[in-house]
Amino acid sequence: MTGLDSWYAYMKSHDRAALRDLLHPDAVFESPVVHSPQRGRDITFKYLSSAEKVLGGPGFTYVGEWKNERGAVLEFKTMIDGIEINGVDIISFDSEGRITHFKVMVRPLKAINMLHRLMADQLAAAQP
Repeated sequence: MTGLDSWYAYMKSHDRAALRDLLHPDAVFESPVVHSPQRGRDITFKYLSSAEKVLGGPGFTYVGEWKNERGAVLEFKTMIDGIEINGVDIISFDSEGRITHFKVMVRPLKAINMLHRLMADQLAAAQP
């Protein structure tokens, strides 16, 4: 199973233990609303598991995929509170299939503003 296959499996299962195992200890997460990269497995896990709760509802779908041997760009769409959200996950994997870098980009601006609020609430409620 490739790292990308493992990511898709996590998105279907929502298995937080599988997500933690998928992350490299030095993983880096880049958010569309936080200026500085978040470094390390724990903070990357917190952001990704929170994002899955905010974005990963029944309307979430990947609509495009571009990949090479070490990474992928996955375009997604979803709808929250009547706002269509369009974005991409840019994911890099190490030779063992673990995520080393995860960057999220989102549009339009009203979706970014809403996600900023929803993610802040989710992160504040997340267990360490």
